[in-house]
Amino acid sequence: METANTEIKKIPYGRQSINDDDIAAVVEVLKSDWLTTGPAVNQFEESLCQLTGAKHAVAVTNGTAALHAGIAALELPPGSEIIVPAITFVASANAAVYNDCKPVFVDIEPDTLLLDAEKVEAAITDRTRAVVAVDYAGQPCDYDRLQEICRRHNLFLIADACHSIGATFGDKQVGQLADITTFSFHPVKHITTGEGGVVLTDSESLYTKARTFRNHGITADSRQREKANSHRYDMIGLGHNFRLSDINCALGVSQLRRLKDFVKRRREIARIYNQAFQGMPEIDFLSSREGRTNSYHLYPIMLKLESLKGTRDDIFNDLRTQGLGVNVHYLPVYEHSFYKNYLESRPHCPVADATYPRLLSLPMFSDMEDEDIDRVVSLVEKAVQQRRI
Repeated sequence: METANTEIKKIPYGRQSINDDDIAAVVEVLKSDWLTTGPAVNQFEESLCQLTGAKHAVAVTNGTAALHAGIAALELPPGSEIIVPAITFVASANAAVYNDCKPVFVDIEPDTLLLDAEKVEAAITDRTRAVVAVDYAGQPCDYDRLQEICRRHNLFLIADACHSIGATFGDKQVGQLADITTFSFHPVKHITTGEGGVVLTDSESLYTKARTFRNHGITADSRQREKANSHRYDMIGLGHNFRLSDINCALGVSQLRRLKDFVKRRREIARIYNQAFQGMPEIDFLSSREGRTNSYHLYPIMLKLESLKGTRDDIFNDLRTQGLGVNVHYLPVYEHSFYKNYLESRPHCPVADATYPRLLSLPMFSDMEDEDIDRVVSLVEKAVQQRRI
């Protein structure tokens, strides 16, 4: 381990990559007439449609807002049940609650940590109206099976693809695999707009409803009224102000031009990690399914605690002390205090319960240098060796 007198270089688990082109794009908007509801928003939405093959895109303030607006567009009856994986960021479930629906937590596959499609079918009731599939860490879920289940039970399928922009399932890009797809553009994601998100859909009706919902439920934004030389608008429903500014969208357009390179680098990092940890019996890493490509938002490992002295948190602290910004993704949603009070009973998700104490996310971002990757591998190996039974 490095000595206490050595200045320790910190490596975060994720971070943005900003270059001069990104800065110039933002400055250009700042000098323009439109800082919001302007042409950069349309350009960003069109660029996302071109990337994914989706027909429509609605840019919003963040990935949570995208889930909120997407579910709102479905106009589900109050009390409807929405199936959500047990291990995900809380927003996947919160968006159901925001829309007066009930999240129903379903267990995950033990080797991918993706929503278990077979357990989805068993959780469907006469109140189920939708399934939220989360592409955990960057690998798409089993959309063939989930689509078949949803068609047979007349359910909407929502792809929470906030981890998987740039990934594919078969010959399709993520963005074409569900009734609604959402992305997040938080700084730790593949591309960033600072904060931001998008709703993607092929449905003209869902697009119109999500677009109206992001603007207070109003039918025309200020730029549309300016173009029509009109002051009139109508609020046809109760929406939110989820508009994403031209400043954010200009950054997003610039970042999208480098997405392929970002994803390529993440895959290179994952390959190096996989090779390094294959020979370590105390570590499991996620399986990759045939016919899918992974864009690696995260690189989680699962510790075999029966082979180690101490807990996951002990190793977490060991690595943090050495400057590695390791993290944990995620505590099962139903273990958060809000959901403990909200739910009538604790969900039965034994895989999630057994997996969470073992989870540890290692640094994964496109600007990592080779020496950073080597340092991560070396420090993880040392931390594990020191606690090996």
